[in-house]
Amino acid sequence: MGPLTGLRVVELASIGPGPLCAMLLADLGAEVIRIDRTEPSGLGVPTKVRFEITGRNRKSVALDIKQKAGLDAALRLIDRADVLIEGWRPGVAERLGMGPDVCHARNPGLVFGRMTGFGQTGPLSQAAGHDLNYIALTGALHAIGGGKTGTDKPIPPLNLVGDYGGGALYLAFGILAAIFERDRGGKGSGKGQVVDAAMVDGASSLMSIFFGMVASGAWNPKERAANILDGGTPFYDTYATSDGQWVSIGSLEPKFFAEMVERIGLDPSYVKRQHDKTCWPQLRADMVRLIGAKTRDAWSALLEGTDVCFAPVLRLDEVANHPHAQARQAYIDLGGVLQPAPAPRFSRTQAAMPTAPVAAGTHTDAVLAEAGFSADEIAALRAAGVAAGAAVGS
Repeated sequence: MGPLTGLRVVELASIGPGPLCAMLLADLGAEVIRIDRTEPSGLGVPTKVRFEITGRNRKSVALDIKQKAGLDAALRLIDRADVLIEGWRPGVAERLGMGPDVCHARNPGLVFGRMTGFGQTGPLSQAAGHDLNYIALTGALHAIGGGKTGTDKPIPPLNLVGDYGGGALYLAFGILAAIFERDRGGKGSGKGQVVDAAMVDGASSLMSIFFGMVASGAWNPKERAANILDGGTPFYDTYATSDGQWVSIGSLEPKFFAEMVERIGLDPSYVKRQHDKTCWPQLRADMVRLIGAKTRDAWSALLEGTDVCFAPVLRLDEVANHPHAQARQAYIDLGGVLQPAPAPRFSRTQAAMPTAPVAAGTHTDAVLAEAGFSADEIAALRAAGVAAGAAVGS
């Protein structure tokens, strides 16, 4: 029984950060009912259901909410929810007849979580975009990549910074903050509200420390691979090993740097010259030469568990076999698909093992019946093409 047991969430099917946010809540015990389309949306990258890891721990009901009967059915499900998650462009929910005003009139305590790239307001609010575009506006994309500005292009950091870090995590944080304000141990407002989670806002928030460093003169915003955390320093970077693999070195603090110098066999004089930029080219060259003389596993045997601040650079197909991951049971197998275990962990209310992702409409009849729909009503919705999915007993 996770810490969010008893929280009921309705998720309007979307892609990217919305599903991850819902997964995070569901992993911690929330009941999440996803309202899927009766036909594929054509968005995202099509994949088999069992590989849609961020869709785990869900019940799915398939409804055509563009039809009045489907909209009415969706609203009845929302009436019973604590939280609604939607990831449409601003105004779409309102045009469909299920915007915040409608939902709050029916369910005043509802937390209406809205996930967008550019936010509910502003000149770009209606523009299409993806993670890469959102982080481009925040300074995050410009800061990531090898080489100086103008020589090497910025490198997309997967979709971790916009979609997931700046999007899903901030939406989940906002939802839980709104629930706390509403309830507050029985002394809250009792009212729901809208959470406007924009990826540009979240990604900007993630960059807070760097704005401070720019203001203080400790970060050069015009160049990349020229600063302390972007690979500009030889003691915070990655290095190739003799077997074509890579290791990471993060010896920022003087005592950790001193240990690194000793353990990899550098000239001891570097210890007192760590921040002397004039010696960095030679220091980097020496580190390249020494680290490149041994395999990744040899360096792991020598440096893992020390205060060098070291880790091997593992591929996705290697991470679950690392002894630390195995000791913490950091990865689980659901239906033959390896995936990360729920996080974070709790001392008393540890999350249960997740359930595998399900196809759209898998729980249509069961969810509608639980919400008070009669068998005749469900049959009528199916006959009209408003509800879809596997019928009970099929």
